[in-house]
Amino acid sequence: MMTPWAQDPRLDRLRRAIDGMGQRPDTGPPSPAGRMEAAVALIIRPREALDVLLIKRAVHERDPWSGHMALPGGRWEPGDPGLRHTATRETREETGVDLQTSGLDLGKLDDVQPVNTGLPIERIAPFAFAVSPDTEAVVASHELDSVHWVPIDLLTDPRTASTTRIHFSGFSKSFPSYHVVGEHVWGLTHRILTRFLDAYSANP
Repeated sequence: MMTPWAQDPRLDRLRRAIDGMGQRPDTGPPSPAGRMEAAVALIIRPREALDVLLIKRAVHERDPWSGHMALPGGRWEPGDPGLRHTATRETREETGVDLQTSGLDLGKLDDVQPVNTGLPIERIAPFAFAVSPDTEAVVASHELDSVHWVPIDLLTDPRTASTTRIHFSGFSKSFPSYHVVGEHVWGLTHRILTRFLDAYSANP
């Protein structure tokens, strides 16, 4: 029997929005050839507001996303039967949120590819889930600095839209971002969230 929170009509709206985003590529195990692939979880918590779980990655010189705001997730590993499993495994390892046993699958979003071909990841597969209103997340890995539940209404507020200047390899460039919890959400995470929020806002 479906729990009461899972019958929240806002979750049906989210599912319809994701279904309307178009055809998604296959998400089975990546090919062993070429660069690695990864998956992330876009996790929604239905309280008075709909919250999205974001993480801030710890600063680490070997991590190309060092110190960035992101969605929980990581690289596919040979023991993962598919990228959805990668997203749920990494989420549990990083935040303690167990999507396998307590998550409601809302669907898959379109894959994203890094613009920077020097990054070790070829594509990232985003999967959306809902969790119960009493779900809490913790910093469960040394790879994380902090975890944050951010209301969707805040992300869609025009006052949250911003830009951030990134310095790399002797160059400097501005990128669009969401400015929340004192941090800038930019890059691949910004692209995933923007596609999702645009689809959600367009779905009546």
